[in-house]
Amino acid sequence: MATFLFDQIIFGPVNSRRLGVSLGVNLLPTTSKFCNFNCIYCECGWTPGKGQMKSDFHSVEDVIKRLEIFIKDYRADNKIIDTITFAGNGEPTLHPKFEEMIDRTILLRDLYYPKAAISVLSNATMLQSEKVVRALKKVNNKILKLDSAVEETALQMNQPLGKYSISKIEEQLGQFNHQFILQTMFLKGDYNQKPIDNTTDQEVDAYLELLDRIRPEKVMIYTIARDTPAESLEKISTKKMNEIADRIRALSIEVEVSL
Repeated sequence: MATFLFDQIIFGPVNSRRLGVSLGVNLLPTTSKFCNFNCIYCECGWTPGKGQMKSDFHSVEDVIKRLEIFIKDYRADNKIIDTITFAGNGEPTLHPKFEEMIDRTILLRDLYYPKAAISVLSNATMLQSEKVVRALKKVNNKILKLDSAVEETALQMNQPLGKYSISKIEEQLGQFNHQFILQTMFLKGDYNQKPIDNTTDQEVDAYLELLDRIRPEKVMIYTIARDTPAESLEKISTKKMNEIADRIRALSIEVEVSL
């Protein structure tokens, strides 16, 4: 199926299903995906092998210069930005100067769009880094991925390129004292001739138990909305998504459903 890469450092703004008018910042190469996950549903397509990934990260000065030019002009036209969102072609926290990027972006936000949020979409795999955690604590929306509480399913969906442990991620999320947003993709289908469905009773029960332990300030659940690199993946019905959302609300946790 057709997937795409973000071919610019600053992209959008777009009307995000979850964040409103979102101006994107892509710290990663514009011609190649750079990620430590190889999610079967990723809109950016498959992750190249470790020896094939291009680590030509954009410099802090280049990113901040382009960001200031854009938001200065956008503000002059009295246009609205709800959030500046670090996303793009892979995992943004892999950038070696991620914390400096956040610090400089906060200064620009305060100058031009003081009411705008700063958001980071992350797969939560870099939480062992003090610099990454310190940077994430400075942003408004720490949107951290966890697609299943069942490790076998998470490995099947996310295909991490290194070691991955749900229990370790759970432990590291504790660094944010519940001040983070958990993001979860729900889907079903098959991959490599193996069935996959993280909406079964067993899966959802385990997921709710994990949510009750980590108690995020909010949960964002969503399902497939764009083409995926793996074929035979199915969008979850509105009815099922709302049933899962109701069970999350029963834990007194705020939930947002994107369909």
